[in-house]
Amino acid sequence: MGPLPRTVELFYDVLSPYSWLGFEVLCRYQNIWNINLQLRPSFIAGIMKDSGNKPPALLPRKGQYLRSDIMLLGQHLQVPLQFPKDFFSVILEKGSLSAMRFLTAVSLEHPEILEKASRELWMRVWSRDEDIAEPQSILAAAEKAGMSAEQAQGLLGKISTPKVKNQLKETTEAACKYGAFGLPITVAHVDGQTHMLFGSDRMELLAYLLGEKWMGPVPPAMNARL
Repeated sequence: MGPLPRTVELFYDVLSPYSWLGFEVLCRYQNIWNINLQLRPSFIAGIMKDSGNKPPALLPRKGQYLRSDIMLLGQHLQVPLQFPKDFFSVILEKGSLSAMRFLTAVSLEHPEILEKASRELWMRVWSRDEDIAEPQSILAAAEKAGMSAEQAQGLLGKISTPKVKNQLKETTEAACKYGAFGLPITVAHVDGQTHMLFGSDRMELLAYLLGEKWMGPVPPAMNARL
């Protein structure tokens, strides 16, 4: 028997395009590296408030850089990113609370669908410029992820329950305790030590911490670990 997989947690919010980039890279490596990848739906607005941080788009120069940076990274990482036309409405007005509560419900009851459901919500907001705040939008994403209408409706009906709301709050608080001031954060548990890495551009450093080989954002052997 080889060494036990190391636990790697990814805290993310579908409102964050950088979270999507980190998510896709880690999903590509989860069967190549010796890791147990745990997806942690979190609420970025809560992390921003707790840390005193502000979205980079609120500063004009950062906002201008953000757009070009995201588009270039999307091309490099082969993630179909497109900027929403009404960026400020999507980010500041609509937000992601309902979407992240829905993904929290998925994580509690059907964790095997969480990866696909998360990706479909990102595809809506960050690739097709579609809504993720309205119930019918969340249901559409759930259907594309492979859920039945009955299953999706059942999960959507639970997003206002104390169990789901408390779980999202606890996950967000856990990210804050690790030192998060934005998302994504990747938390690697290696040899009794915990390492928190911020952003989607720390994967080479993550590989170093894990003692694994970094083969670029699109590894040639995504389907099997040697």
